[in-house]
Amino acid sequence: MIYIQREIRLRARPRGFHLVTSEILEALPEIRSVQTGQLQVFIKHTSASLTLNENADPTVRGDFERHFNTMVPENAPYYQHTLEGPDDMPAHIKASLLGTSVHMPVTGGRPNLGTWQGVYLCEHRDAASGRWLVLTLSGV
Repeated sequence: MIYIQREIRLRARPRGFHLVTSEILEALPEIRSVQTGQLQVFIKHTSASLTLNENADPTVRGDFERHFNTMVPENAPYYQHTLEGPDDMPAHIKASLLGTSVHMPVTGGRPNLGTWQGVYLCEHRDAASGRWLVLTLSGV
């Protein structure tokens, strides 16, 4: 049985939905030795999130951004948490809606994802720094 946990820092990205699957896999070369297992990816932030979704057509990521900005607008008159700027409270809400982690099966040395699935970093702030991920791999 193998258990590996590693923290990685993703470079700063602009607000939006960004594919980061390849960066995760590059940081975890041991995954190639796992025949059957699990990979959990956790983000250590409250204003960004992770999700699994479409990895081919970039218009999907743009549609996600536009929809979330409509669903959770900036400057809502009922927000009380406003000291860090108009994008901060919406970022917290968006992160809670999407979540802080994704879990995926590992089969034959690679994530067992659907053909069109990839891991998104969902960056909800206008000017965020790099984001920290915790990768936890287990398996045989």
